[in-house]
Amino acid sequence: MHEAVTRMLAKYEPKSVDDSVRALREIIQEVALLGLWRAKFFEHAAFYGGTALRILYGLDRFSEDLDFSLLAPSSDFNLARYTASLEEELLAFGFNVRVEMVDKAVESAVQSAFLKANTRSELLVIESGEELMSQVAAGQVLKVKIEVDTDPPPGFSTQTRYLLQPIPFAVRCYSLPDLFAGKMHAILFRKWKNRVKGRDWYDLIWYAANHPQLNLAHLEQRMRQTGHWSDEQPLSSSDFTDLLLEAIDRLDVDQARKDVAPFIKDQQMLAIWSHNFFRDVTSRIQTEG
Repeated sequence: MHEAVTRMLAKYEPKSVDDSVRALREIIQEVALLGLWRAKFFEHAAFYGGTALRILYGLDRFSEDLDFSLLAPSSDFNLARYTASLEEELLAFGFNVRVEMVDKAVESAVQSAFLKANTRSELLVIESGEELMSQVAAGQVLKVKIEVDTDPPPGFSTQTRYLLQPIPFAVRCYSLPDLFAGKMHAILFRKWKNRVKGRDWYDLIWYAANHPQLNLAHLEQRMRQTGHWSDEQPLSSSDFTDLLLEAIDRLDVDQARKDVAPFIKDQQMLAIWSHNFFRDVTSRIQTEG
């Protein structure tokens, strides 16, 4: 095992095959970020979403995808330019991962790709035990989705965060109030295959407890872009609160729990979830902008 991967693995204590796969996924995510940094990707784009929150800010739940936004709209951007850099970086640390671009049937501003690898082979790279390995099907594929929004709404700011493993490098990311605005847009308006994305509601709790400041102006710009706010007046704090309370009233709490449960270690954290609990969480949000 590569020495840097050994150091990265040290923060995990995998006791099951699921633990091992999660550790493997996160290590691959961080090496991929390094590859993008070397390729100067962050001169054009910023990291956001749940994985950014986990890797850069310490969110205590696992996240699967790598989400990015260009710094300004661009019709010329091509994610495929970075596939070779990603594959080379991962291979340098012992991972045989291929990058496959996604050809979408419907035209959209989001470009996507998958990092794909044979789960069993890559678990060997991090030296998972034979007992755990025997629980993984030979053809099982580990996937990490990469998405880039090439037409981002305006009104966000970015900052630079630093990672020290596998080597020290820099990642440009959304500021926390703008990350929170993106999360709130997802909670209020995302349609996720007619299911509740409990991970979004879990993240809402994290924001309210740790970084409750929300950039209301950026949320408004996101809503205008998606057609969810057309009023001539700016979105107000009371407008936002009303929308969130309506979303809480519609929330299927049990389904939300089931969605997020596989991504957290302490299931007791979900026991308190209820409509009244989320109404209280709403009262802790501080709108700005």
